[in-house]
Amino acid sequence: MASVMDDPTLERYFTGHKDDVTCADFNSNCRQLATGSVDKSLMIWNLAPKGRAFRFISHQDAITAVQFSPTCNLVATSSKDKTVRLWTPTIKGDSSVFKAHTAAVRSVAFSHNGHKLVTASDDKSVKVWSVHRKCFVYSLNQHTNWVRSARFSPDGRLIASCGDDRSVRLWDTSSKHCINCFSDYGGAVTFVDFNSSGTCIASASADSSLKIWDLRTNKLIQHYQVHSAQINSLSFHPSNNFLISGSSDCTIKILDLLEGRLIYTLHGHKGAVLTVAFSKAGDLFASGGADGQVLMWRTNFDTKSYKDVLVQHSRRSTPDLPPHLTDIHPRVPHLHHPQASSIQVSPAVTDCQTTEPHVVEHSGTQSPSPEQAHRRLSEAFVKQHVADWTADEHASSSVNQTGHAPIGRAAREQGTSRPAEKVSSGPSSGLTSTLQHIVRQLDILTQTVSVLEERLTLTEDKLKECLDHQTHIINKGADRNLGRTVVSHSFTLVQT
Repeated sequence: MASVMDDPTLERYFTGHKDDVTCADFNSNCRQLATGSVDKSLMIWNLAPKGRAFRFISHQDAITAVQFSPTCNLVATSSKDKTVRLWTPTIKGDSSVFKAHTAAVRSVAFSHNGHKLVTASDDKSVKVWSVHRKCFVYSLNQHTNWVRSARFSPDGRLIASCGDDRSVRLWDTSSKHCINCFSDYGGAVTFVDFNSSGTCIASASADSSLKIWDLRTNKLIQHYQVHSAQINSLSFHPSNNFLISGSSDCTIKILDLLEGRLIYTLHGHKGAVLTVAFSKAGDLFASGGADGQVLMWRTNFDTKSYKDVLVQHSRRSTPDLPPHLTDIHPRVPHLHHPQASSIQVSPAVTDCQTTEPHVVEHSGTQSPSPEQAHRRLSEAFVKQHVADWTADEHASSSVNQTGHAPIGRAAREQGTSRPAEKVSSGPSSGLTSTLQHIVRQLDILTQTVSVLEERLTLTEDKLKECLDHQTHIINKGADRNLGRTVVSHSFTLVQT
């Protein structure tokens, strides 16, 4: 590992999103990085030098949060389109949709075993979902304004949530009750997360403050005021010794939690930093921002082996459920040399990536049915005739005023053209109203067909379930009859 005197270094950066990058998450084996954006796309970046990237599009609005499942076989995303999607991070990009919120969904996170999801929404609720059954389980409803973030504790016994009501709430997943509320904030609370041992939570606020609460004493133990604008995201290092934060002041801050001080300030993004995330091993972290870039950094600020720290955390000195005091890494001073609290790192980001990864596009929409194709062809046909009709009207008007021959579809097909100044009047008001009526009718028809397609899909699913159940019953009956026939035949042979 690099010397502790080295600053964090920019490993590489990824360009592929067409708008703000709002969220990022590493999978547990650190082979992939998932990012979401205002451009409505989920991108899976393979971190191998020549690995391909995948772009998945099914959401109808900006993606607000993304997270890999603990086993890395699923990726969850939340969106302003009021839905949550579960993706299979392969080239096929299959996904299933969860719908229960009535407003934009701001956050999504898996439980420690991957069996449940927790979501936070602008409808002022926190909801818990079953991943395997793909259904809503229960809702937590004591926030009085938009809920920005929600997370499970590492042991799954607690949920922490925060929002625009300037509070952080702790919920017991067994009783579904709010067991504590931290409200000492001067602005909306934008992000909350547990440390890896579940003993503390960190929260970020729009008033540029970052606070860490000890859940064993329910007291504020650290308060940092290091940013000059709203903090949008934070992430604990797996060792619990460090924390990174991203802010609208365009910087990333790295805090040493054991010494209680700011050790690095990273300048790399050309706009607000909207998301930061450590890898599961702690040797990398990613950041995304309003400049549409995804930056991947290597951590060079600690000499400890992160894997050894994680193994130590996994060993329990008591049979009781976590968290315990012994889960916290020993508080020993780090080897940082005395230096200014704010260090400028990489003020100008250079391209550390030799070649851009090949991006495989995948749209979540299914292939159009014959009816859809016919409808789209009809719409195109009508639009073409409308354009021809309008052009003929223009040309006729020009004939009446200038004496020139009309230029319509037949003339255009021959390659002739007419100067723009020769057209002096538009289509009649009656024609305009007729065309508007046709467009409205097409919109109604499109919505009707969409509803019918959804109902047909549900009917097909139910029919398939019934057929599978009936086939199972028939097979069991056949096996039972076969057994009886064999027994009867054996008995006849014995009698003979």
